Amino acid sequence: MIVLNLNVKPLSINKCWQGRRFKTKAYKQYESALIQLLPNIEINFKHHLSIDIEFGFSNSTSDIDNPLKPILDILQKKYGFNDRAVYELNVKKNLTKKKEEYILIKIKEI
Repeated sequence: MIVLNLNVKPLSINKCWQGRRFKTKAYKQYESALIQLLPNIEINFKHHLSIDIEFGFSNSTSDIDNPLKPILDILQKKYGFNDRAVYELNVKKNLTKKKEEYILIKIKEI
C-alpha cells in the first residue's frame, strides 16, 4: 500500500478556471435525460452522505474522474441535496462492451 500525505490545501475546481463556463448542448441533453431516468424518490438526508458510483466504460482509456462532477451535480439537482454534504465518495471503473455502458449509484447517510 502507498500512503501519500500532502500538507496542502485542496484546490477547488472553481479556482481552476478563469472566466465563466457555460453548459454545452450535449451536457444539457445529458442532464435532462438523466433527470428523467433517475427514479422519483424522496431523499431526506440531513447529515453527511456517502456516495458509491460505478462507471461502466466501453473504452479502457476513459478517465474515471471526468464524469464525476456532472453526475454529482445532476444528483443534487434531482434530489435536492447539496454536494457539500458528501463526505465520502467511492468511485469504481469497469470495462464493458460498447452499448452496454452504465452508471451505478448508491447513496447513503453516514
